[in-house]
Amino acid sequence: MLETKLDTVDSMSFKLASKVKDYFLLIKFTLSFMVVFSTVICYLLAPNIQFNIVQVLLLFTGGMLVTGSANAINQILEKDTDAMMKRTAARPLASGRMSDAEGWIFVVVAGLVGIYIMYTFSIEAALLSLFSLLLYGFVYTPLKKVNSIAVLVGAIPGALPCLIGWTASFGDDDNNWTGGWVLFAIQFLWQFPHFWAIAWVAHKDYNAAGFKLLPGDQGPTKFTALQTIVYSALMIPVGFLPYLLRISGIESMWILLICNLMMVALSIILFIRMDLASARRVMFGSYFYLMIVFLSLYANKYRTEVPTEQLTSVVEKSLNR
Repeated sequence: MLETKLDTVDSMSFKLASKVKDYFLLIKFTLSFMVVFSTVICYLLAPNIQFNIVQVLLLFTGGMLVTGSANAINQILEKDTDAMMKRTAARPLASGRMSDAEGWIFVVVAGLVGIYIMYTFSIEAALLSLFSLLLYGFVYTPLKKVNSIAVLVGAIPGALPCLIGWTASFGDDDNNWTGGWVLFAIQFLWQFPHFWAIAWVAHKDYNAAGFKLLPGDQGPTKFTALQTIVYSALMIPVGFLPYLLRISGIESMWILLICNLMMVALSIILFIRMDLASARRVMFGSYFYLMIVFLSLYANKYRTEVPTEQLTSVVEKSLNR
């Protein structure tokens, strides 16, 4: 009797663990984490924001729910093509372990809860989150089989987390969007060499599934490599803007310049060698790029010092209460 109960408990634990794993796959946890990382860092880069663990965790949760909802739409609509590709065949919808109905229920619940959490920060963050979710799920996803312009369209919701994080800092007035648009531009341009490198490496799978993600119709070509150089080069002048706009200090400006030059160098090597190894270097280099750039911007964040007169006034008001 005891052995039977233990077997039942073990079976239930295994099923629960499997279900949790399926939901991690459904939301593409690693990708979602990178997206939400950008959201949180850009929120913390806003001049009026100080680190608060409760707010950070709340923003992280809201971001994960919205991003997870968008990724779930992507997997529902692409379950047949996912089943055709080795790297995605084990996803819960593609493999049949999860039904479309369960996926759609998750989409609606996670999307609504996530957008509501964003609304508790600001209406701008909530509306941008909703727009990003719809654009990624219902425009970018089906467009991937139509035209390579999908990469340009997908780069918009891919960069919006930066703007969402920045606008999440907005109060009742004096809301300046400039810094958010600069951070958006950094991540927007970064996505082209990053995604084209991924599409280069996975070209056979993507091509077999009918996805059109490279800028040329002939697969990985010199034109594709040239495009990675162009967009990597465009990242160089944009990398000076956080310093010029006093979002972050001069030390981070030099770090961004080095990282941007590294991306250009990796893209040039790809153009010269035209091989998978070079494409992988661009791909992995781009992963490290985003983390190093945003962490350096935050570590070197420009913090406005409170004028002595203003500080004295605050102290006097506190003592007179």
